[in-house]
Amino acid sequence: MKLEIDTPAKVKEWLKHPGPAVFQGQDLRADSHDIAARPLVGCVFLGCRFEPALAQAAAAAGCFVIPRRDDLPFDPFTPGLYGPDELFDALLKGGEYKDCLDWKIYDSFIDPATREERPADVDVILLRRLHDASIAEALDDLLTQDRKLKAIAIMGGHDVPRDAPIFATVARLALDLGVAGYTVITGGGPGLMEAGNLGAYCAGYAEPAARLGETLGKLKGAPTYNHPDWLTVAYKARVEMGLPDAPDKSRNIGIPTWFYGHEPPNVFATDIAKYFENSVREEGLLAVALGGIIFAEGNGGTVQEIFQDACQNYYRTYKRVKSPMVLFGVDYWAPADMVRHNPADKRKKVYPLLENWRPRKVFPTISSLPMRLPRS
Repeated sequence: MKLEIDTPAKVKEWLKHPGPAVFQGQDLRADSHDIAARPLVGCVFLGCRFEPALAQAAAAAGCFVIPRRDDLPFDPFTPGLYGPDELFDALLKGGEYKDCLDWKIYDSFIDPATREERPADVDVILLRRLHDASIAEALDDLLTQDRKLKAIAIMGGHDVPRDAPIFATVARLALDLGVAGYTVITGGGPGLMEAGNLGAYCAGYAEPAARLGETLGKLKGAPTYNHPDWLTVAYKARVEMGLPDAPDKSRNIGIPTWFYGHEPPNVFATDIAKYFENSVREEGLLAVALGGIIFAEGNGGTVQEIFQDACQNYYRTYKRVKSPMVLFGVDYWAPADMVRHNPADKRKKVYPLLENWRPRKVFPTISSLPMRLPRS
């Protein structure tokens, strides 16, 4: 494996011990002459800035080089995950969401009026794929194998309002997981995804339950993601929370997509792995949560994730691990009295289907065991 050079410190270290390496998103102009004087065969330069001397040396050595594209709103070679202040940069200055980096990237990809993908040249499509690969690499760097085994994902509907009882329940569940030392991961969007990130974020405060209760109260003023103040109310609430007393305890992950960019990411995920391609995002989201996945109330997307995760478990796709699946809410996922032709009844008999499938791969079940529910 080639070394990955994605920080200035790693550049300096490489100069002492040169060899085949991948330079990613680095400003190499100050070190161009020193780098050019080293053997460069097998080196790769992705989205780096450098002087002509290094460009000539790289060409002579047959290096693979993809230069930066300053005309794009996104960095195809981003060396790390996003943070909320990066995606919502304009809000820091009192600006509007449409002035934020997140909206600019979405608007370059999807037409907000039609919610259809904009026509794009092949080079831009390729650079989007490279961006998603960079995000996947950064996520993998953050979640080592040991951390993946303590990573628990919470799935659920994007349209669940902030004042719904299940919103507070999921937030308290995520808080309990964060306090217990688990890394909470969600799809990074609104609804129950926001509840999961919010609860996990509160775990790093001295009085986490009280901080969560205060913030839940503030969010109720803009209950749904299509409310004009949904984002600004949350951003203000997060600022008013101040910095966590234990930042590592507050650390949690959101994995949203610009494919559903009309649903902005929530502000409570500390690390945001945002993708262009939803298919890549969905597979990766389920793959990293080896500690288990909790499926709260949801519709099409959540049901898709249930069976996609079941398929991963069935074939033991990742590290031969079968990650636990928790269908949160017996009456929702295994209702005894579901009205099939009533659109208002959104409950789904999913658990019986999984029970029927389970014996084929000898999956254990804990449905008969008592479970400790989060405190109310």
